Amino acid sequence: MSTVRAKPVLMSSSSSSSCGLESLNTGFTKLGFIHFGELSNNVGVGLDRKLCISSVSSVRSNFLQPIKAIEDSKTTYLNGKKGDNFVRNSKDSEIQSSDCDCPGISGNKTIKVSSVGKSTNIAWHDCSVGKLDRQQLLQQKGCVIWITGLSGSGKSTVACALNRHLNHKGKLSYILDGDNVRHGLNRDLSFKAEDRAENIRRIGEVAKLFSDAGVICIASLISPYRMERDACRALVPDGEFIEVFMDVPLHICEARDSKGLYKLARAGKIKGFTGVDDPYEPPLNSEIVIQVKDGPCSSPFDMADQVVSYLEEKGFLRA
Repeated sequence: MSTVRAKPVLMSSSSSSSCGLESLNTGFTKLGFIHFGELSNNVGVGLDRKLCISSVSSVRSNFLQPIKAIEDSKTTYLNGKKGDNFVRNSKDSEIQSSDCDCPGISGNKTIKVSSVGKSTNIAWHDCSVGKLDRQQLLQQKGCVIWITGLSGSGKSTVACALNRHLNHKGKLSYILDGDNVRHGLNRDLSFKAEDRAENIRRIGEVAKLFSDAGVICIASLISPYRMERDACRALVPDGEFIEVFMDVPLHICEARDSKGLYKLARAGKIKGFTGVDDPYEPPLNSEIVIQVKDGPCSSPFDMADQVVSYLEEKGFLRA
């Protein structure tokens, strides 16, 4: 016995026009909503004209309601504060016109430009939301934790353990790993002396921005020379640069050699490799020293705990 399937009746374009769908198509398409030509194929199956009009009216109402609410609203927000338009009603609003961060637009102030390095005609733009505001929001203090040491000393491992430890405490941190940064921002730099110096300078500048944002920035890179590390220290306020020296003897680092770089350097295939044919200048007054000697060594989490204890003692884990 054969089965007879009912063929669905699809509405023609003239039908959709008669239901008011065509007139809505253009407007809603511009707003990024679904195309009513497609909607008619779904809602118009087996429906009479009255039901179609009812469906369209419902859809029209549901889509336009939030848009109308936005248009009717006179509320504005600036820097997280609510108030009526702060320019038009500055007397009644919590936010005064003096809080505006756009003096050049308002014409109330002449912006003075200057030159920095090779950059000319630039100006520093201050914002009414500052570092203290961001730190209060995050309930922590921004700083730079600079982990330095030979290749294979465990810098990246300790950085990750520290990042995890802070994350468990509900604190926001970010790692600037020497190798990772060379995958993007510093991929145009080689390992020649001048490029290595520029690599460190750029990471220092980015770390400063993270610290200013209220984030605990963990920079992990060899950074073999004291002068370059001291230059990065000078970028941030006193006390906010925390140098962590991974004091691990060369023979232990070379025995680890997880990337095989020491072997290549000893074979003469890598020139200027720190610890082999290029010097490493250990810190003289670092805030934290993590020592690893022959025999059993502490776990990365125990090492990271030394840094966390320092941060707690100095008040970086509270606003």
